[in-house]
Amino acid sequence: MTPLVDISVVVPVHDEEENLPILHQELRAALEPTGLAWEVVYVDDASRDGSLGVMLGLWRTDPAVRVIEFGGNAGQTAAMAAGFEHSRGRIVVTIDGDLQNDPADIPRMLETLERGYDVVAGWRKSRQDGFILRRLPSIVANRLIALVTGVPIHDTGCTLKVFRREVIARLPIYAEQHRFLPAMSAANGARVCELVVNHRARRFGSSKYGIGRVRRVFFDLFAIKLLAGFSRRPLQYFMLLALPFLVGALAHLAILVGGSGSFGASGQLYVTYFMLCTMASVYFFLLGLLAELAVRASDMFSVSEARVPLTERAGR
Repeated sequence: MTPLVDISVVVPVHDEEENLPILHQELRAALEPTGLAWEVVYVDDASRDGSLGVMLGLWRTDPAVRVIEFGGNAGQTAAMAAGFEHSRGRIVVTIDGDLQNDPADIPRMLETLERGYDVVAGWRKSRQDGFILRRLPSIVANRLIALVTGVPIHDTGCTLKVFRREVIARLPIYAEQHRFLPAMSAANGARVCELVVNHRARRFGSSKYGIGRVRRVFFDLFAIKLLAGFSRRPLQYFMLLALPFLVGALAHLAILVGGSGSFGASGQLYVTYFMLCTMASVYFFLLGLLAELAVRASDMFSVSEARVPLTERAGR
């Protein structure tokens, strides 16, 4: 689809009734001086308060507003994905609806993007959140994500980001993966940078995302590592997963052989551990082979499809 506006701002919303009018005023104040054509896509993630009514009111009075409504609570990532799909700008900005991100930072991020980058990620260097439940888990998660993905982003959880449309067009996202978008973009060859942005204490309402999301992020990290680093060679990824179990199997085998049957009843326990570790390592190896075959088959299909003339594909 040819972009119809210059900037699309995607705002996932869940119970932010009091924040939305202020946020929209701030967005307008930040975007109008740029002289660019813009729109705001609000995505209502099944709000239980009057957020949808506020968004519809903005839609009726402001032609730059568009509203997407979810029938049930699907989460922040799904809301962003819907916003991406329905946005029309050549540049897409994501921002939280809770007023903690500052829309005044958007023009600076747009200027940085135009210097040759594809993604500009916000960095809440002076974060205004509680330390134990919010900042500490975020610090640990950011360090782990940077270590696993190899992309040194300080603040993957900051929603305020700016993307070129061609970047998000080839990034299918699900689960909790919105926070991994810079790492996924970098893996696809995008030029990614960070910019320190203002972060404000929450004025109205309470956070919708607690410590429970850490577990989901941790498991998503394995999927992102596969997509970002091993999408063309999945066998290597699954072999890395199989390696600890293989080492465990060999260690128990060595104990059994070295013991020469002198373990008695406890020997059965070592045999059980040996069998479980062996089965797990074989399981991951077979998964890797299956994934490798799937990638090869996909490549072969793509090559054969590319050889078909366009006129034949169109049925002419």
